[in-house]
Amino acid sequence: MGMKNALPSRTFALSLALAVLAGVAPGGNLLSVSATSRSFGTASAGQLQPEIAKAAIPDAALIEPEELARILQSPGGEKPLIFQIGFRILYKSAHIAGAEYVGSASKDEGLQQLRQRVASLARSKFIVLYCGCCPWDHCPNVKPAYEALRTLGFTKVKVLRIEENFGTNWAQKGYPTAKGA
Repeated sequence: MGMKNALPSRTFALSLALAVLAGVAPGGNLLSVSATSRSFGTASAGQLQPEIAKAAIPDAALIEPEELARILQSPGGEKPLIFQIGFRILYKSAHIAGAEYVGSASKDEGLQQLRQRVASLARSKFIVLYCGCCPWDHCPNVKPAYEALRTLGFTKVKVLRIEENFGTNWAQKGYPTAKGA
């Protein structure tokens, strides 16, 4: 195989790998981890990478999808500022209604965008961070974002605990979702 033919197949393989990791089918549809594994022959979630999020964020800083949905749908009370700190392709496919995309927190550029976005906010602002790219224990984005906000002095930061992925644990449950941008 010449170099001319190798590049498209490498590009396709890389695109497919990124889609699998993001839980998004090539057409932009959300996939569950189990569907992704069946469709593309990937390793099981337990084999992907070491536990990242689990040990990094205290239980008191977690919020479950049911609780956040209840807060968002209730007529009164303080509504949080919600940041999607995962991958843009996931945000475009579907995100929590009202959430802002600030960049992938596993990258310096994403963390810098997050810091810039919150720079003028009161340190007591209620903020919820979420990613939803992969199983909770393997998310590369929640820990850096949480630590960045805590380091900046924010006191009301919660991290949405998405056990499997955004599609399974939020969108398929009928919680407030938007698409695009």
